[in-house]
Formats: sequence, structure tokens, C-alpha cells
Amino acid sequence: MTSSLSQTTASQLKGLALPPLENGDRLTRPEFERRYHAMPNLRKAELIEGVVYMASPLRFTPHAEPHGDLIGWLWTYKTATPGAQMGIEPTMRLDVDNEPQPDGVLLISQESGGHSTLSDDGYLEGATELVAEIAASSAAIDLGDKKRAYRRSGVQEYIVWQVYDQKIDWFQLQDGDYVSLAPDEQGVIHSQVFPGLWLNVEAMLQGDMRSVLAVLQTGIDTEAHQVFVQQLEDQRDKTRQASDRQPQ
Repeated sequence: MTSSLSQTTASQLKGLALPPLENGDRLTRPEFERRYHAMPNLRKAELIEGVVYMASPLRFTPHAEPHGDLIGWLWTYKTATPGAQMGIEPTMRLDVDNEPQPDGVLLISQESGGHSTLSDDGYLEGATELVAEIAASSAAIDLGDKKRAYRRSGVQEYIVWQVYDQKIDWFQLQDGDYVSLAPDEQGVIHSQVFPGLWLNVEAMLQGDMRSVLAVLQTGIDTEAHQVFVQQLEDQRDKTRQASDRQPQ
């Protein structure tokens, strides 16, 4: 009985002594998660290269509105692409020093051959196929340490919308490094990982979502997108068949 009480007291003291997250803290991912979980009212915090970053209140025009437009574009593609999944600000466990919460992700489901997985407690583990971030400017962390962490972890495509600079960068991982995807003659960038995911850059920057979605629909209507959807379906069928063959 004494031993049990001592263990309980020690556990309680440990919980009480747990310090809150602060900007600039240098932590490992397990310690970051312990402190994050102890702050249930905290909406967003990230661990990037071992350093804690906590979100400031978000203004409507420089973040909330473009964030909504970007998510609407990704969601429209997801609805036309069975086997693709999309999420808003998911926690991503990349490695011991990195646990970001990107503004948006587009991924191939594990069943359809995607690279990321879901942990037993419901978090993304590993690199999703595409990550998108809304940044105030080119000086933001999104183009520094966070970009390096995504690249090292194997995120295949990375979109950074620099609102004040009126610029959208779309990087693709090639031979271990990020290279910029250039728009075509019509100002449209084509994803190399998700066939049919087309972005009219100027229309997105101007908030012309009707044009953005019209160009996206053109990409969705291509044969390349149809072939991609069939590939995802075929892989999903193989995964299910292999699962059915496993001994119960």
C-alpha cells in the first residue's frame, strides 16, 4: 500500500511540475507531446528541428482567407480522387526533432500505397505526399527550418503561399533536394505526384476561385488523372486481398 501511494504521489508531482510550452523551447518530440497534451486549450504548436514554435492569433486577410481558398482547392481535388485524403492542420510525427502542424496536407491513403501511416492514437506518422503552408513572407520559418525538415523526411511536394510577397512556391523533391515547379505558358503549375492537380497561380493570388476551380476541373478531366485514380483503386484492391489472406 505504501509503495502504491508513493507511486501515485510521484506521478502527481511529476504532472504538476511539467512546465508549459514556450516559444523557443528546445525539446525532443516525446517531451514536446507531453507538454502539449498538458495544455488542452492550446490550439497550435509545432516542433521544428527541436525548437518549439507557437502560433500567434491569425488575421483574416493575410492567413485565414488564403488558407480557406487553398483548402477548398485541395478538397475539390480530393473529392474527385478516391484513394486521396486531405487534412487541415494535422499533427505530423516526422522524427525525434520534428512534429509540425501544416496548414494543409494531401496524401495517398495507406491502403492505396501512400507513404504516411496513422498511429494507434490517431496521428500521422511519416511524410505525406504533399504539404501546403501559408506564410506571411519569404522570411517565415516555412522556407527555412520547416522546409529542410520536410525535405529530409521525404515530403514529395511542398507548397508555400507567401501572402505579403504575392507569391506561391511549389517545390518537388528530386534527388534528395527541392526544385521549383515552373508554371506553363498559361500560368498553371501541374503536380508531378497527383496527376490533374493543377493550379492557376495568378487566379489563386487574386482570390479568383471560380477560375482556380475551372482550371483544376480541366486537370481532373484529363486521361492522366483517370489513369491515376485507377492505379489507386488497383492498389487498394491488392491491399485488401492481401489483408483477407492473413490468418485471423
